Amino acid sequence: MKIGIIQQANTANREDNISRLQSKIRDLASKGAEVVVLQELHNGLYFCQTEETDIFDQAETIPGPSTESFGKLANELGVVIVLSLFEKRAAGLYHNTAVVIEKDGSIIGKYRKMHIPDDPAYYEKFYFTPGDLGFNPIETSVGKLGVLVCWDQWYPEAARMMALAGAEVLIYPTAIGYESSDTDSEKNRQREAWITVQRGHAVANGIPVIAVNRTGYEPDPSGQTNGITFWGNSFICGPQGEFLYQAPEGEVIQIVEIDKTRTENVRRWWPFLRDRRIDEYGELTRRFRD
Repeated sequence: MKIGIIQQANTANREDNISRLQSKIRDLASKGAEVVVLQELHNGLYFCQTEETDIFDQAETIPGPSTESFGKLANELGVVIVLSLFEKRAAGLYHNTAVVIEKDGSIIGKYRKMHIPDDPAYYEKFYFTPGDLGFNPIETSVGKLGVLVCWDQWYPEAARMMALAGAEVLIYPTAIGYESSDTDSEKNRQREAWITVQRGHAVANGIPVIAVNRTGYEPDPSGQTNGITFWGNSFICGPQGEFLYQAPEGEVIQIVEIDKTRTENVRRWWPFLRDRRIDEYGELTRRFRD
């Protein structure tokens, strides 16, 4: 499976952002990419730094304008595209939704972000209703894609559920960055924790992980914070957590080839799924054991 990733710095000009994305998809497809993964909420700025009701106007239906335009491109190029959209499901009901477009341009599946953060500069609970589609891989012409979104990447349960349902890879469109008041050492710890926990999902489940992050600086419109510098560092790792590619900060496009047969071999060497004590895991459904 040849995976193309796009790590892009966005501006308030949504048309330009989309145009640059589509140009990069064309470039990746011309170089042999079979799947192209875009970052979280890729059409515009990361708007969750503030709580503004007018921003709901940016949401769109699925199917809608983005699935139509990127669908035409997928059909033209013969490539699977993983989108990340602000979905308007109904008045007052919105989701952070990943959509997988098949090579023929059709919507083959979608995933609604399940874990919704609510932190300074990441006020996502104001905008997004938690997902209700479960943890189900999306079966495509190139394989079963376990698509999750950003904050989901901190939860081993989400990765495990996707793996148990047959996902061949885990894919995380992401928007995460540095808070300007943190020290350099704290910034490094946060970035490395983000990388480490996802590599752990790869190891624990014996499948590759693809994390595609935003990059660039986006100011806080309210002026209450100094904005977010998205740290980039998108990466792809194999089923033992080994890096197949790691991006720096800054804009990047890259193709990485994944050997899906390696998952079978790694799971034979490290049969974690075989040795799970599922008879003793019932307490996981409780919030906390008091």
